[in-house]
Amino acid sequence: MSKLLKIALGVDKVSEQFGHIAAFTVLAAALISAGNAFIRYGFDISSNGWLEIQWYLFAATVMLGAPLVLKLNEHVRVDILYGKLKGNLPVYVDLMGLILFLLPVMGLMAWLSFPLFLKMYLTHEMSSNAGGLIRWPAMLMLPLGFGWMFLQGLSEVIKRVAYLQGIYEMNTHYEKPVQ
Repeated sequence: MSKLLKIALGVDKVSEQFGHIAAFTVLAAALISAGNAFIRYGFDISSNGWLEIQWYLFAATVMLGAPLVLKLNEHVRVDILYGKLKGNLPVYVDLMGLILFLLPVMGLMAWLSFPLFLKMYLTHEMSSNAGGLIRWPAMLMLPLGFGWMFLQGLSEVIKRVAYLQGIYEMNTHYEKPVQ
């Protein structure tokens, strides 16, 4: 279990790095959006490429940031029951959700999105909009994001099993979001 735990903590570190990239993409998208609006309304100049790069950055924000949200235990839950659970019950519920729902869905989505990315990459598919960009960088975010979310899900399973075995300490406190 100690080797698996080391791998899980390594996945956590990469998720943290992806989270830093996701934070940068939010800033970049905001700056590009503001700059594009200024140039469009100030100088009457615009390009579809500026709009598309914002979409690409949004894709990176979501797909690279989601694994960090899972790692930080800040993901969306159904609070009606979860917030009332005591002891190790929340950990068992997390394990069930990770194994039965998150891992199969993320694995399937990564599997299905990779051929689409590969096709766009090999054919150098371009946006049909005038001044549009190549599409494969945005499409790369799908298999990369879903694949890394799958790995982060495995990391969470490993950490929770280690917690239940008493060989890993983790904060199981869950604070309901402010309504």
